[in-house]
Amino acid sequence: MRSDLFINGEWVSSDSDERISVVNPATGSEFHSVPAASVIDIDRAVTAAREAHKAWAEIGGKRRARYLHDMASQIGARREELARLEVADNGKPLAEAFDDMDEAARCFTYYAEHARALENKQFEILDWPHKEFRCRIRYEPMGVVAGIIPWNYPFLMAVWKVAPALAAGCTIVLKPSEITPLTALELGAMAREVALPPGVLNIVTGTGQGAGAPLAGHLGIDKIAFTGSVETGRKIMSAASRDVKNIGLELGGKSALLVFDDCDFENAIEWILFGIFWNKGEICSATSRVLIHRAIYRRVVDRLVEEADKLVIGNGLEDGVQIGPLVSEQQYKKVSSAISKGKAEGAMLLTSEQLPAHLPGGYFLRPAIFEEVDFSSDLWREEIFGPVLCVAPFDTEEEAIQIANDSEYGLAASVMSRDKERCDRVAISLQAGTVWLNCSQPNFVEAPWGGVKRSGIGRELGRWGLEGYLEVKQVTDFDTRERWGWFLG
Repeated sequence: MRSDLFINGEWVSSDSDERISVVNPATGSEFHSVPAASVIDIDRAVTAAREAHKAWAEIGGKRRARYLHDMASQIGARREELARLEVADNGKPLAEAFDDMDEAARCFTYYAEHARALENKQFEILDWPHKEFRCRIRYEPMGVVAGIIPWNYPFLMAVWKVAPALAAGCTIVLKPSEITPLTALELGAMAREVALPPGVLNIVTGTGQGAGAPLAGHLGIDKIAFTGSVETGRKIMSAASRDVKNIGLELGGKSALLVFDDCDFENAIEWILFGIFWNKGEICSATSRVLIHRAIYRRVVDRLVEEADKLVIGNGLEDGVQIGPLVSEQQYKKVSSAISKGKAEGAMLLTSEQLPAHLPGGYFLRPAIFEEVDFSSDLWREEIFGPVLCVAPFDTEEEAIQIANDSEYGLAASVMSRDKERCDRVAISLQAGTVWLNCSQPNFVEAPWGGVKRSGIGRELGRWGLEGYLEVKQVTDFDTRERWGWFLG
């Protein structure tokens, strides 16, 4: 486990003596610590990235692709080690951590091919009717990127920022969450193994105030790529506005899942549970509001409660565990408070709160399913980011769409119905960046990811993710065999 900052290709000590404890959420005990980077550290990292940028941008997409392929190979070779470190840091079940490592490797491979294609695409000629002029289009890297990532998918979110940025020809300063910094730091070790040029990737650990804010506000940053809360997203926007920096924001969600009475019942139950309890509900796109047609409402809810109470809770490294601990004591208190407040406001908790006797420590919570939730309450409207599900009945398609769209968020939504025309019709009507039909939460590196309304700005993944790190330049030249004659006649 790394204990220093990764700047300019080297492991270096922080300018600050302050350390941040790394706590295993399954035990509540500290097992490591990392530096709390200072403003001086941030400046060192940004300077290194800026000095490395010109050479990295000019080596071409094909050579960048080789580095990205090598990074993917490094992840594959260290898959088990990385997954176990992720569990110790974040708490998620080991099987989920393995999935994250596999997706991260695929992300590097995918953007390696985009880097290669980008080189062949430079100076594409625009097809247009102005024959005396030729217009060519260049795609150029934005420059130095600040990548600021959350704690729910520590390694995967890091790769979502690093891979497309490097493919585009940008250099990057990555700041992982202070709660889960360990696997992101391992990207530095991999960068050294593949001989990535110094300064192309820099990793600084620290708090939001001490490291994140000065990074976002640094004059040497050209693009800010942030995933996290709406509150922090607003601060990022404010910091970016001072220098008119380009930003990409993937923020919160309160996603709705609509269950119609013609759905495949067993399929719906499976995806409802998956949509909220995967990764212990610490998912920005979690389908935490489930709207169920009144004709099948009771049957669906009773089955959900039955299945939720069967889910195995425990240390993510233990076999068969389906729900690990929440990521931190702070998050545990936040989610517990939301559950208590919901009950006090009259919402009915349908699931058991009794934890297994073998879990005396750690930040464990049982899955919570509520009904009779007031649509104006925080329980219904605000992102809880934990294993908490609200259910409510509806009578008509129009009513279901209206309730689903009555939210300040618009990250994702889901529809369960055998009627394909209805699925498409509802998908078009839902205000969300992603709509899943007869499933919930599948995500693919090839497809765009992002939200509308308070859920963010821009898109990650797919070609859209690469475009977020590129500037488009028009180069137009005149056929000098002709005279235009506007001024000289």
